[in-house]
Amino acid sequence: MLLFVLQKLSGFFQYFCFFFLAFSSASVSSSSNPETEHVTSSIETDETLQVIICEICTDTKRITQMIKNQTCHHSYCSDCMTKHVVAKIQDSIITVPCPGLDCKSVFELEACRPWLPKDLFERWNKARCEVLFLQVPKFYCPFEDCSAMMLVENEKDQQTGGKTECPVCHRLFCPRCNVPWHTGVGCKKYQKLNKNKRQSEDRLVRKLAKEKRWQRCPKCKFYVEKISGCVHITCRCKYEFCYVCGREWSFLHGSRCLSNRLF
Repeated sequence: MLLFVLQKLSGFFQYFCFFFLAFSSASVSSSSNPETEHVTSSIETDETLQVIICEICTDTKRITQMIKNQTCHHSYCSDCMTKHVVAKIQDSIITVPCPGLDCKSVFELEACRPWLPKDLFERWNKARCEVLFLQVPKFYCPFEDCSAMMLVENEKDQQTGGKTECPVCHRLFCPRCNVPWHTGVGCKKYQKLNKNKRQSEDRLVRKLAKEKRWQRCPKCKFYVEKISGCVHITCRCKYEFCYVCGREWSFLHGSRCLSNRLF
């Protein structure tokens, strides 16, 4: 109880000092020379009226309309910088470089928050999160009726193996073998015992895939069947590839892939 009271008194003392200093500052300001106040306000007004040339559009802008990169000396008008950010996001580039000639600096997301439109800031932030998400190791629940995606926090744990529960279907599986949990059998023994069986199953799957004209994702090796739509496939692992030739998808790939006339 005594400690609580002391803390309360200490807090009251801090508030008292704060208001005392604020009152003192106000008193000093009110008693200051009016001429000094006039000079100060004039200087501030003159600074806001200063003009500078934007290095992108070469238009003359007020200094209040300019955006200065915190990591270099270049500055650009807010209109040009907004268009610059939009162009990079549309090109799936999440690191926005400084437009200056031979400049290696970049514009940081948080530093751009004050002047970026809210919707553009959110688009940029979402694009960054998606890219970071793709870089995180991940695997999928081995049960076909689930296939839930899970992130790998520690790759060593995945290689070590161990009984793991899927957070979606709550069934047990082995992350090392990527199969339903093999009760009473270690990973090495299981892989050795099932090598021939798995090879036989793989041959059957490849044969079926060929008959059904399935395509295999080059990244996660998951088979995909196209029911309708174009040949541009986005796999569950977010990798984009051509359903016809299996190569990585690019902007001009559809027109270059002559085989797509078969579909």
